[in-house]
Order: sequence, then structure tokens, then C-alpha cells
Amino acid sequence: MTQHANPSRRGFLSTTAIGLGAVAEFAWMAAARAQTSNSGGTSSAASFGTLRQIDAGLLNIGYAELGPANGRVVVLLHGWPYDIHSFVDVAPLLAAAGYRVIVPHLRGHGSTRFLSKDTFRNGQQAAVALDIIALLDALKIRKAVFAGFDWGARTADIVAAMWPERCEALVSVSGYLIGNREAIKAPLPPAAEYAWWYQFYFATDHGRAGYEQNRNEFAKLIWRTASPKWAFDDATFARSAASLDNPDHVDIVIHNYRWRQSLADGERTYDDLERRLAAGPVIAVPTIVLEGDANGAPHVTGDAPFRKKFSGKYDYRVISGGIGHNLPQEAPGAFAQAVIDVARA
Repeated sequence: MTQHANPSRRGFLSTTAIGLGAVAEFAWMAAARAQTSNSGGTSSAASFGTLRQIDAGLLNIGYAELGPANGRVVVLLHGWPYDIHSFVDVAPLLAAAGYRVIVPHLRGHGSTRFLSKDTFRNGQQAAVALDIIALLDALKIRKAVFAGFDWGARTADIVAAMWPERCEALVSVSGYLIGNREAIKAPLPPAAEYAWWYQFYFATDHGRAGYEQNRNEFAKLIWRTASPKWAFDDATFARSAASLDNPDHVDIVIHNYRWRQSLADGERTYDDLERRLAAGPVIAVPTIVLEGDANGAPHVTGDAPFRKKFSGKYDYRVISGGIGHNLPQEAPGAFAQAVIDVARA
């Protein structure tokens, strides 16, 4: 597999390694590239094993942790309808390179649970981002490199924009994803609206009931349409689909998409943060934006529409070879390499 990027943007990320350190580094890079495959790498057999749990903010968060306890921290954030196993091949590569890797289940996924039955099951972007800040605080992590896709990329973008003192650098699949509910109200061309069909489905009681009843079939359909060339197997899907059985999953997902369309209220405690997010804050930390050449999920073409949202060191890479929306699981070597590169900036 190859990756295509604008060479003029990559210079700030280039490094020169010499001696024994270079041998070890290049050996790791070769292993990472060998795992880059749209067949899903080794993920059908791989596992994170027993997860850790920690109280953080409103949640008891389930998370995987790999690598040395004193290593530089990388937080990997998954999307919907996926889970932490999107990084099951990425995380060991980063751990082997000396990073302390934290991979949490977002609210409504896997073993993450609300601490109180009375807490509103809120899926709005500010709430999800604050979960991750609370996780950093609970783990006593001052600062980390963030990398994610889908909901995870949006969350990482928000942390980078609003709490840059907590974010060393950023890898964001599909670019700048911070939402503006007023902007979303503007109609799109029919083909673009069609790509968001599930958002409109979730706006109805019928859609909510359908997702509750058929969430595995629904998730598999999204996987196939968002990554049309990814030949994932049944075991790979089943391992992640188990995380959708979380008791709060449907409430979180439905609220997330209804909130985006201004069909559901958020919580007043997040109003000020949401106003600042709606203004489209610029991200100043070093950033690499990744895009798969076969991404079937709604996304913009190229980085021109959002390039000005990144004011720091920046690189844009299109990963070729039939790579779809779940880029870290489909191209783990390229994703891990981006994390390593941006952390050096």
C-alpha cells in the first residue's frame, strides 16, 4: 500500500535517524507497513484482553492500556458504530515504539457505564469531549497525543481546539469535524443528503425502534457502505458489535444525531462550550489529517474546505489501496505512522 500526500507539507515531519537507533526505528516502520491492509490486518484474531475501569466525571470508563507506564501518552478515540477494536492493531505498534497507549470506550459503548442512573444520556459533542478530559484527569495525564476517526476524530478535534494545553498533537481522519448545528440546517444537494440517510432515520420513533431491534444488522450495513472495499470477516465484526450491547448505547446514538439536527436539546451546562465550538475554533497543535481513498461515509473531498482551520504544522495524507472510513483498522500501519510522525513535530 502507498500513501499520497503533498510533499511540500511533509517536510516539517521528516526526520534523520542514524546508528543503531535508526535500525530499530526502520525495523518497526517496516513491520507497521506490513500490517497496512484493507483486509483488516490481524484484527479477526487479536484482542486487548482484560480492560481497565476507572471513574472519570460522569462515567466509569472502560479502556485498554498498552506500553510503558512512563511512556509518552497517546489517546486513541473510536467512532460509531465501532469500538476500541478499531485500534487493536495500531495500539501494539505504538506500544512497541515506547508510547503509553490509552484506548477508551466512548459513552454508550463497551464496558463504559454512567455512574448514576439519573444522568441524562446525552450524546452531544461537548459532553463526549468532556468525558475524555475527565479521563485524563482521573489517570493524572497532563497532556497526550490524540488520534481518532468519526466521533473520535470530532472529540479529538474539540480537545485540540479548546484545551490545547492537554493536546500535544493530533491525527484526525477526515479533517475538521467540530459541529455547528446552525450550519447543518442548510440543505445539501440531494446526493449529499442521501449519504446521511441514517441521520434522518434516527429522527423518527420508527428509526429509534428499528435501531434498538436491529443494531447489529444496522452496524454491519454502515460498515459495508462506509468501507466498501474492506473485506472484514464475521469474527472481526462480532468482536466490535458486542460493544453496541451497552445499555445506554441506543439512547446515546439517537440523542447524538437528533441533537445535531436541533431535534433534541442538549444540557444547559454545555451551552457556553457549544457556542464556542459553533464558532469554528482554529486548531493550533501539530496535525496530520488522514483520508482513505475509498471512504464511503459522508466527507468532503480534499482538505481545501477545512485547511484554514489548522494553523500549526500540518500534513494531509490520502491512504490508497481501497481504504474506507474505519481507517485505523483498515490501514493500521499508516495510522500508527501518522501518530509517530505528528508526535515528532
